[in-house]
Amino acid sequence: MPKAKTLFFTSIKQVELRESELPDLNEDEVLVETLCSAISAGTEMLVYRGQFPNLADVHDNLSSDLNYPLAYGYACVGRVTETGKQVDVSWRNKLVFAFHPHASAFIAQPSSLISIPESLSPETACFLPNMETAVNLVQDGAPILGERVLVFGQGVVGLLTASLLREFPLERLVIVDNFELRRKALQVEEARLKVEGFAPHDLRPSTFDAFDLTFELSGSPSALNDAIPLTTFSGRIVIGSWYGQKRAEINLGGAFHRSRIKLISSQVSSISPELSGRWDKSRRFDITWNALEKIKPEKWITHRFALNDAAKAYQLLDGNPQETIQVIFDHTT
Repeated sequence: MPKAKTLFFTSIKQVELRESELPDLNEDEVLVETLCSAISAGTEMLVYRGQFPNLADVHDNLSSDLNYPLAYGYACVGRVTETGKQVDVSWRNKLVFAFHPHASAFIAQPSSLISIPESLSPETACFLPNMETAVNLVQDGAPILGERVLVFGQGVVGLLTASLLREFPLERLVIVDNFELRRKALQVEEARLKVEGFAPHDLRPSTFDAFDLTFELSGSPSALNDAIPLTTFSGRIVIGSWYGQKRAEINLGGAFHRSRIKLISSQVSSISPELSGRWDKSRRFDITWNALEKIKPEKWITHRFALNDAAKAYQLLDGNPQETIQVIFDHTT
């Protein structure tokens, strides 16, 4: 029987690989050998640092009842190498995406897999969850012609969100991040709309006309406090960060009380009720694949690690995040 290595978070800032034999395929299952998997730095660093809460969220099985030891991750790309007797043979050798923890191989039912368009590389397909998140964020924010838009955080989700936003006929698009590498990632590219990048300490309410639409994607709860005075009367703040157990004092007194600012909670596991009559997950995935084809975010992979070197990958993200954008595991090495 084939063996598989699976990455486990075992305690705070500790990871290990555990090898086990895979069971025989059931007739309705397939074997997937992983080619690459992407680290979702925001969520996985909460797990790595022990900053995640225990959840019971019916909308998101991945983040429910989190406890060590924990196999985690949700961006695996691989190839189907074996199929059960009841599975259509067309699945064999197919390139697929799975919301599955980091593992060298795994068994799944075809219904849990997503076929990857032939035009996309495996590494670009690793960005599927974050791009779907970006699509969801933009849909929830619903930017309007001529608006001024601000994006806190230029990790992968923030970069992808800003990439989508710069296709809109906005008056202004400003991004904010602590790290120069991330601030410059979009500024070096030609686009219809110029992207302006700032460090948080350079962003003051007196410097700008207030923003109509603000996205808080930094993962830092204090950034929400910064977003409020920068957002105009009756503006919207879309909160896409998952803070886990991190806390910060938020000033909802003073100007906020009269500002009529709308705080919008946005999370990709569900579709906004206002859109759910017209949109479903399948339609959103179609848009997500098209966006990946256009933006080609593979260019933002800064580091590739073998799965055996997983500890080094998380140490890098924990200690030197300013050097990284997207970190992936290359399972072929």
